Amino acid sequence: MEFLDFPKIARLSREIFITEKIDGTNAQIAIMELEGFPVPEAHCICQKAGLAMFVGSRTRWITPEDDNYGFARWCVAHQEELMLLGPGRHFGEWWGQGIQRNYGMKEKLFSLFNVDRWADNTIRPFCCSVVPTLYRGNFHTEDVERALELLQVKGSQAAPGFMKPEGVIIYHTAGRVYFKKTILKDEEPKSMHGGA
Repeated sequence: MEFLDFPKIARLSREIFITEKIDGTNAQIAIMELEGFPVPEAHCICQKAGLAMFVGSRTRWITPEDDNYGFARWCVAHQEELMLLGPGRHFGEWWGQGIQRNYGMKEKLFSLFNVDRWADNTIRPFCCSVVPTLYRGNFHTEDVERALELLQVKGSQAAPGFMKPEGVIIYHTAGRVYFKKTILKDEEPKSMHGGA
């Protein structure tokens, strides 16, 4: 039998990011270097300078012909800018008009999740935004509650004036894990057929 070591346990009192949980649809842009690899044509959105771009929803690759709320079509229209994200997987929320809560918007936006990397708008592609950071610092449960209270009192920070925000996402840097906490129905257990 192969030996399996027990993973190192992260310390809880380490840095966290609390961001607004936007109610849209999860999306990703994956940019890969092509050197020595054939391009899987079926899902490739574009190729440029030795890089290929793929886009996806939370569960599958998408294309303009097999889309998710128009995200793949938007990526094709903005491919030059999006290639500036560089190699890697870039996750975010595709949200706004016609998706989930709508937020009273007349357009759709792509907001990146990695606030540590993309908060500086001088390096982020102009067509992308980033989810709003509500708190950054060591983990304390009261900071999570304060962030939720801020959203309840002042409304969405992503869409100012929208008074029914969904909740928060907590990213624990040492554990490299995400948690979510919603304003409504957070304590309700999910059914056997429901999601997380």
